[in-house]
Formats: sequence, C-alpha cells, structure tokens
Amino acid sequence: MNLSNFHFDLPDELIGQQAIEPRDSCKLLVVNRQNQSLSHHVFRDLADLLDDQYVLVLNDTKVFPARLFGTKESGGKIEVLLLKHTSLDTFECIVRGKIKVGQNLIFGSNLAGSVITKSEEGEISLKFNFSGPDLIAKIDELGKTPLPPYIHSADEEKELREKYQTVYAREKGSAAAPTAGLHFTPELLEKLAGKGVQIEKITLHVGLGTFKPVTEEQIVSKTLHSESFWLTSAVADRLNLAKRSGKKIIAVGTTTCRVLESQADESGKLTAGEGETNIFIQPGYRFKFIDGLITNFHLPSTSLLMLVTALISAPNSPARLENFPDSLMGRAYTEAIKNKYKFFSFGDAMLIL
Repeated sequence: MNLSNFHFDLPDELIGQQAIEPRDSCKLLVVNRQNQSLSHHVFRDLADLLDDQYVLVLNDTKVFPARLFGTKESGGKIEVLLLKHTSLDTFECIVRGKIKVGQNLIFGSNLAGSVITKSEEGEISLKFNFSGPDLIAKIDELGKTPLPPYIHSADEEKELREKYQTVYAREKGSAAAPTAGLHFTPELLEKLAGKGVQIEKITLHVGLGTFKPVTEEQIVSKTLHSESFWLTSAVADRLNLAKRSGKKIIAVGTTTCRVLESQADESGKLTAGEGETNIFIQPGYRFKFIDGLITNFHLPSTSLLMLVTALISAPNSPARLENFPDSLMGRAYTEAIKNKYKFFSFGDAMLIL
C-alpha cells in the first residue's frame, strides 16, 4: 500500500474556512458501499435516513485551548501546542521555534514552563510552574483554540471556542475537534432519538498524530500514533446488545471508529476499557464492529483517507480496491469537488452505509 496512491487535487476555495451555520445545514454525501451509489442530501436529513435499527456512537472529547504563545528567556518568540497531559504539571507538546532541554519559556500571567525532554522528532515535555486545576485555569486564560493550519479565521477567540467544539463535548483533553460531530445540533440529536436511533458516547482525545504526516514505516507496521481513550462497561454492554439484535452501528468520526475497532475482538464483541490505541486502518482491513461511518472530507495522502477507503472496499463491500481514483471513495471525492462541497475540519459531511 503506497500513500502516494491516495492523492487528489483540491481547489483552495473548497477548503472550509468558516464553521457552517446552522451546523446541520451542511451538505451530506451518502455513500452506499453495497450498491456502490452516491446521493446528495443535507445533514439534517439524517433524521429521515436513520431509524430505530441504527446506533450512533459519538466521541464526547472536549477541545481545550491548547495553543500557547510566549517567549524564551532570550526574548525569542515561541509557539507551543499542548497535546497530552502527562502529569499534574507536565504536558507533551509540539513547539514552533528552536528549543533546547533546560530552556525556560514564559507565557505571561505568571505562567512559565521548563523543557525537560526533547525527542528526535522535535516533541518536548514541558513542566509548568502551576499544577492540577491551577494549571488548567491558566491554560484556559492564556490559551488559544488549536485550529488546523489550513484554517485562517478572523473570529474572536470566544466564538472559536464555541464553533470548534461539538455540542455534546464533555471530557476535556483534546488538541483537535472530532470534526464529524460538529454538524450535530441539540435539535437534530433530539429528533434522531425521537425516531428511535440509539445514541451512545465514548471518549478519545485527539493527539499528536493529527499534526504529523504518515510514514511508509507506519503503513508497513499498521500502527499509528497513540491516542488516549475510554469505553465504559455500560456503553460496551449496550453496544454489544444492539449488535446482537441486528442494529447497525454508525461511528461518528474516525476517532470513534478507532476506539470501537480497537476494542472489538475477531467475533465482533466489544470489551470495555481505557488506555491508548495506535490502530492504523487501511485497505484490506476487515471491520469487526462498525457498520457505517459519518465523517468529513479528508486531506490527501492521510491515514484518515485510507481508513474511509478501507470501509468501502473488500472485504467490507463487494468492490475490490484497484486504485483510489477509480474506487467508490475516489468517485465520491470527485463528485464532492464537482458539487463544490467544503473540505476538511469546517467542511461538509459524508455518511457511509
């Protein structure tokens, strides 16, 4: 499997730069992997497309203001992206700017940090002078919303914190939003529940891998970056019962998909737990638990594009994957570009059934 095979050309004007309002008014491309068909809808049409034979599984992670701007003691400017809270006073980070172990970084309002480790890839561990809830309060005060680099928003920070967050976000700790969920409104969720759609929640905190390109070594090893998750016993039990009852499990987002597929055994039974997953789903993978996926349109040559292509290809559909452009997913992306769908985090959505 070659990553370069998953390239496509996207006009810059189709990169979503603003959150779509109302959230559920975005376009929705429905991809039927059984009959290889495509159809155009609006996201709120989910209430007509799904019924009591479907289960939606949401990722309730909450984005925190993970981007900090500061200076080195020498006066040089620095930008830090906080990725993972590794202890009460320490974060795993990515830094923009040259940095050395032992250097102190100053962020204002008495917040400072010391670089205690640095990896060959450039990630650092940063130990702060505040700890626990006091540190979180300082980050909330000084931090900025960690928008992807391709989004250039003029919105105020207060607005961005609301827009780059799902309406059901609860568990703080994510360095990026699970963007497939951005399209839901409380009203749509209520309408879906009224139709009998079962709604469950898991948690996966989006981390370092979101900001790093996939390597050929990862393709060979079939492992990615690790991301923290938890799946409660109550949710696992309800999902197992739904699966045994013949209901179709729809993962909302690739993050949700990674948790469910990581925790399912070969017989398709989920096990509750918490920990980290490094699963890399690529064409040829047999999905063990999910029956469908709601997702946005992804960047070229990424693990996320490989995941959605795997779902529409054998052994998960009648179609054998020959190449991406001629596959059902390749045709879906061509159709989306033709119909001027918006792509990436603030873009439109796709439902794969």
